[in-house]
Amino acid sequence: MPTKWVTVMGSFVADLAFRTNKLPAWGETFMGNSFQLGPGGKGSNQAVAAARAGAKVSFISKLGNDPFGDLARSTYRQEGIDTRHLLSTTTLTGAASIIIDEHTGENSIIVVPGACFELTPQEVDQMKDLIAASSIFVTQLELALPTVEHGLKLARSLGVPTILNPAPACKLPESIFQYCDYVTPNETEAEMLTGVKVSTLADAERAADAFLARGVRHAVITLGAQGAFVKNASTRAHVPAFNAGPVVETTGAGDAFNGGFAVALAEGRDILQAARFGCAVAGISVTRPGTAPSMPLRAEVDALLK
Repeated sequence: MPTKWVTVMGSFVADLAFRTNKLPAWGETFMGNSFQLGPGGKGSNQAVAAARAGAKVSFISKLGNDPFGDLARSTYRQEGIDTRHLLSTTTLTGAASIIIDEHTGENSIIVVPGACFELTPQEVDQMKDLIAASSIFVTQLELALPTVEHGLKLARSLGVPTILNPAPACKLPESIFQYCDYVTPNETEAEMLTGVKVSTLADAERAADAFLARGVRHAVITLGAQGAFVKNASTRAHVPAFNAGPVVETTGAGDAFNGGFAVALAEGRDILQAARFGCAVAGISVTRPGTAPSMPLRAEVDALLK
């Protein structure tokens, strides 16, 4: 495989996005402004982001044989993503309900993972040759936790660097951190996993220290419009965000960052360069609606970095 091959193990769900002037209260019906159906899921979004940012990408997941699953398959054909390790099941493909504030671009999301949650550690073992040949292995938390931990452990045992994007936030077994070369939580996820409320750069550093103390080798705390804070045994730095234009929607920003970050690491860049590249990908993505559809092409990222 090429030296910049990225393998992503994660979820696909169909995104059902509703744009509105305000969130309805319980029991209230409120007329929205627009609706869009498109490809989503953190793993899938990160795979699309990595492919558009210039990597050869393989995606490990499980889909139902239904219209949402067909949407995923057509997306990967269009994006040139390797689907040889994409499994099928009779369980329905999952979906996410995304409610977007028309004015701020901020969002609230409910995810039902569906078919991808059936991916098992034993099935991941069947992907051993693919993972061994990869430059980097990326996963998130929209799969069953035993499968996530097994994938990280397998990649580490094969000498492949690992990225855990611990999203959506949930309580994790302590054993999982030793298999993480990189963790990439946002402020909310960092607080849930470390107990440190992240409001300042000093807070971000304390959260990063908590991850390093658990055996993680590199901590990257993403900070939205503030960029990211990076720390490992030899480096501590704030990487500013990029302003690529007015913010339209922040839904896919974290996935954009992780996809770009993985590509840069796979290309041999150091952690600061990789975080800067990830911030550039995220900076462009928030100027566009949607999740996977908002991911920029490599030429756009390179132009912004200049």
